[in-house]
Formats: sequence, C-alpha cells, structure tokens
Amino acid sequence: MDASKLRELRDFVEACKKNPSLLADPNLSFFRDYLQSLGAKIPAAAPSFESPKVTLPIHLLLYPPRRSSMDDIDDDGDDDDDLDMRDPTPERDELDEEIVESDLELEGEIVQSDHDDPPQKMGNPSVEVTEENRDASQEAKGKAMEAISEGKLEDAIEHLTNAIVLNPLSAIMYGTRASVFIKMKKPAAAIRDANAALEINPDSAKGYKTRGMAYAMLGKWEEAAHDLHTASNMDYDEEINAVLKKVEPNAHKIVEHRRKYERLRKEREEKRAQRDRLRQRAEAQAAYDKAKRKEQSSSRSSGGASPRGFPGGMPGGGFPRGMPGGGFPGGGMPGGFPGGGMPGGFPGGVPGNVDMSKILNDPDLMAAFSDPEVMAALQDVMNNPANFAKHQANPKVGPIIAKMMAKFNGSQ
Repeated sequence: MDASKLRELRDFVEACKKNPSLLADPNLSFFRDYLQSLGAKIPAAAPSFESPKVTLPIHLLLYPPRRSSMDDIDDDGDDDDDLDMRDPTPERDELDEEIVESDLELEGEIVQSDHDDPPQKMGNPSVEVTEENRDASQEAKGKAMEAISEGKLEDAIEHLTNAIVLNPLSAIMYGTRASVFIKMKKPAAAIRDANAALEINPDSAKGYKTRGMAYAMLGKWEEAAHDLHTASNMDYDEEINAVLKKVEPNAHKIVEHRRKYERLRKEREEKRAQRDRLRQRAEAQAAYDKAKRKEQSSSRSSGGASPRGFPGGMPGGGFPRGMPGGGFPGGGMPGGFPGGGMPGGFPGGVPGNVDMSKILNDPDLMAAFSDPEVMAALQDVMNNPANFAKHQANPKVGPIIAKMMAKFNGSQ
C-alpha cells in the first residue's frame, strides 16, 4: 500500500481516537458500517456547542492540521500564539507527482543514422544551366541508372552528383540520388536530397516518397506516415503502400499514447485544483471555527458583547493573519465599510449572530479573496469608506462589496 495513504489513514485513526464523534459525520457512514460489521461498538455522537450551520468538511477530517488543534485554544494568549492553522508545507501526495509515461512498444527496423558522415556535394542553384549542361546531366543520369541496375551504388552516387552539379535546378536528379541513398541505408543523406528536391518542386512525389522512407528508417513514424501519404496522393505505387503498412501502426500507437497522457495530465490538473479548493475551504472553515471559539470564550469571560459586533469582538479586529488562502490584508478590517460602520468592522459593526459560514461557503467571495485587484480595492475602502464610490463602477469589485454587505445585513 502506498506510504502516503498509510500516513493519511494513521492520522485519521488518531483523530478518531481523540474525538470519536468524528465518526458521526454522514460522509463516513460507509466506514461506520464496516467497523460495525467487524463487531466494533460505535459511541453515540456527543452534542456540539457549535452552530448547526457549521459542519467540518470531510477534507479536514482526512487532512487534519498537523501543528495545532481545534480543541486547544489559549483564551488568554495573543493571536500571534496560535496563527498556524496548518503546516505551511503539507505532505506531497500522488497528485503532486509527475506522471511517468510507460514505454511504448513499436515494431520495425531502425537503422543507425548517418548524421556523422560528411554531407554529399550539392549543386549551386545560382549557376546558369545551358542546353549543353542539361544534355550532359541527362547523360550522367543514364550512367547512374546503369550502375544501379548492376548494383554499383557508389558509382551511381558519383554519376548522379555530376548530373546535379551540371543541372542543380532538377528536382528529379535530387530525388533519384535520394532513392539511391535509401538503398544504401543512409537516411540522413536521403533527407537532405529530398528536401532539396521539394525546395525546387514542392509537388515532387519522389521527394515526399524518399523522405518518408528515410524517416521510417530513423524511426520517425509520424513524419514518415505524413510524407508517404502525401506521396501516395500525388503518385501512388506499391512500394509506398508496402512501407505504409509498416509505418501506420506505429504512428497510430504514438498518437494514441500522446492523447492518453495528455488526458491523464489534464485530469490530474483538474483533481489537483479540486484538492486545493477543498484544502482552502477547510482552512477557511478552521479559521472561522477558531475565531468563533475565541469569541464564545471571550463572551463568557467578559459577560457581554463588545462594541466590535461579535460578542467579545473578533480577535485583533479580524481573522488571525487574514483568511487562509487569501484574506483581508493585515488581519483586520480597519475603517469599516461605507454607510457608517463602527471602527474596526462592517457597517454598524458585525452583528453577534452573523453566520460567517455564509461568506466562507460562498464560492464567488472565496474566489474574490484570492484576486489581488479585489483585495486591494477592499483594503482601500476599509482604510477610507469614501473610496467606495470610485470602486463601485468596477464590475469585478463593486458586486463583491455589495454581496458582502448584503450577507452581513442578512439579506442573503
């Protein structure tokens, strides 16, 4: 079993030992059924003093904070003593690992490349070709064809090189020499000649054919399939068809292999984003729970509500160190929102019975808190409520401020 999964299971079991009521979570009904099938006795869920609207996300159950506890809060200490809600460097899981591609089994013979061989002599395209040169070039080509029929490939290359020098504007000469290089199993030289032929005549079927065959010899199956199909569409012959039968299966495997891993990487990115959203929400929920517990403790010790809205006031005027995953800058809400709020809070002060989970569970607001432009505008308004007017027309900022105010006013 994967070591990281074992660690997660061990952490979860330890959390259940400390707080058996975690097993009462509806999301863990399958686990309770399994334990009971083994004869385990599940204790009844203990009553919770927290608001029934606030539930602990399953993600927080599976990934509990490693450096602080929701049950151990220092009521008399400063906020700086318990700011760390989570380990800032959580353990890596499989979603953070790079996908390692499996080996692809391909068939077909691959020859050793001749890239290190000296390049063959090429013609000078700036040379003026006379009729005499053309005739001499054709004569040299004839000698080359005779040498090919006798199996004298080196002699054929020499005659074709003379033909190219005499007529460097002939795509046929380059294509013919490329075909001889194919016979000699020199794919790099064949590709150079095929490229020269296609540069002179982009519709050279022989140029595409020889280059496709050379790519196949080098194991470049996709390039080979492309060139051979192009050549076949221009001038079909049985040799092209025979090579395509060997090339196409490999090219198809490569395409499917690439699509598979592109899909897997996309799925992993989506899962990673979902995990990060759950983690951010869990941390925000943890921050809210901690602040609420401090508020209740402060309210019991002071015997009443403070002018800051929450009974006992929100610690430090806001969430500890801001909302995790992107919160109110500076950890507080200085200045208040427009409309005459009390110092250090929202308009009229934050009501003591406000359900902060409405903000923490609102995906639009949580997304906005991660936007630097929105947070800068919120800070500006909180520093000077009169600045709300200049942000009200901003389609990104205005609706967010209005939505927050509506939630604290109880309309949403």
